[in-house]
Amino acid sequence: MLWVKALHIVFVTSWFAGLFYLPRIYVNLALESEGAARARLLLMARKLLRFTTLLAVPAVAFGLWLFLGFGIGLAGPGNGWLHAKLVLVLLVIAYHAYCAVLLRQFQAGSNHHSSLWYRWFNEAPVLLLLAIVLLVVLKPF
Repeated sequence: MLWVKALHIVFVTSWFAGLFYLPRIYVNLALESEGAARARLLLMARKLLRFTTLLAVPAVAFGLWLFLGFGIGLAGPGNGWLHAKLVLVLLVIAYHAYCAVLLRQFQAGSNHHSSLWYRWFNEAPVLLLLAIVLLVVLKPF
């Protein structure tokens, strides 16, 4: 079980690294008007989104293995923390999917947000990760 837990942590950390950086590329894309620089940023964003998605899959798979295979937080009193964590994980997955939607908008030339909006959007994964870690470590309910 410890190997599965360690791999889960490594892949979650790697996944979040991508989620921290991808919206930062969007900030730069929202500011950029020069064609070659914009094309380079779009290429970087596409590659990072693809790589981040490849990291998300084992992160979720190892988490499900811990939950279903080892029964961590599956039943009994005092497991409310895990259910709250799972809701936050669903929000992280939704955030990741929305990053893909935003990239498609940039590629189509139909971005509707300012660089300031993307700066604020970039803070969401930090807050989600903070809440998830606090739930896992403190197990408040």
